[in-house]
Amino acid sequence: MDASRSHSAGGLPVVGMVGAGQLARMTHQAAIALGQSLRVLAVDPADPAALVCADVHAGAASDLAALRSFARGCSAVTFDHEQVPQEQLRALVAAGVPVHPHPDALLHAQDKLVMRHRLAGLGLVVPAFAEVREPGDVGAFAAEHGWPVVLKAARGGYDGRGVWMLREAQPELVAELLAAGTPLLVEQAVPMRRELAALVARSPYGQAAAWPVVETVQEDGQCVQVLAPAPGLDEDVAARAQEMALRVAAELGVTGLLAVELFERTDGVMVVNELAMRPHNSGHWTIEGSRTSQFEQHLRAVLDYPLGATAPTAPAVVMANVLGAAQEPAMSVDERVHHLFARFPDVKVHLYGKAERPARKVGHVTALGADMAAVRERAALAAAWLSTAQWPDGWSVHENAQEAHGV
Repeated sequence: MDASRSHSAGGLPVVGMVGAGQLARMTHQAAIALGQSLRVLAVDPADPAALVCADVHAGAASDLAALRSFARGCSAVTFDHEQVPQEQLRALVAAGVPVHPHPDALLHAQDKLVMRHRLAGLGLVVPAFAEVREPGDVGAFAAEHGWPVVLKAARGGYDGRGVWMLREAQPELVAELLAAGTPLLVEQAVPMRRELAALVARSPYGQAAAWPVVETVQEDGQCVQVLAPAPGLDEDVAARAQEMALRVAAELGVTGLLAVELFERTDGVMVVNELAMRPHNSGHWTIEGSRTSQFEQHLRAVLDYPLGATAPTAPAVVMANVLGAAQEPAMSVDERVHHLFARFPDVKVHLYGKAERPARKVGHVTALGADMAAVRERAALAAAWLSTAQWPDGWSVHENAQEAHGV
């Protein structure tokens, strides 16, 4: 461990996080409990973390001068997104800045083609894939592997963006994307039972820890729920998924969090879909549902502290994302929270300070209990209410509020 690293006036480390979204906001909350200071690099003063952090630097991740100024005095620099140019990261490393994860590791979360080639080289199961250099490459791939195929932007894209399911050749779309400078790959569609995620953490010293494997429930390419642990997943299969994620972290030299998104095929085989090297939506449940949250663990890892326990705090934990509604709700957010607490006083609410737009993640809720089906229903109802200000099945807000208070 580096005894010479910088510290705050209170004698504790300063961690710099490039990006100021909700992941940085929740990391800031974890830093407070540890006595650490989190510094964020924010593009906009209205970014979620910029609204609550005391140490905010203005600038874009692509601006090397802003990055250098931001990193000065930090014990470690980490990220709440992958969109930081490699050349900027390598300049920081060359200047002696402790960057976690290292650019060599982060590249695998930035470039899907690099990731696919590396994981296939490690003998892991990935979808059949090929680089797309011209429109005809998609049809040639489909001729070998069959339709449908999945066209992906090799860089960028999330929550269903940058992904196109093609059931026939669409050369005009491919030509348009290539002309715009979008690097592309094509993959074989996976016959899928469900999506899973294995979340692990690894420190520079090499200590590692894993949380239970979770099921991520997707709608329109966007995660809406996370079920922890994944219901009905065989213990041996779950252990192999954790071991695989820990192996990937070690092989790639990841420091900090690593989320391995998985497809469980209809034949039971686990296929690696994506990698993320930062706190991840699939780990939000850990704030209340684990002895150590992903946000605290990420801080511990990048500072090379001993890692925390990852045991769950309840037999069933469900996180449900709160998405902006298609139509503006009749109630203010404050009113919705008031009525939610009256109906479900045990549900935990996390709001990100973001303006509501259709399908935008503006917060999440977490419910805990002994029965997964009951916990899942409670989390889904709570998230839907916060999104739309409407209870299903004709529930009356006021009647249910009175019921919750025993009136």
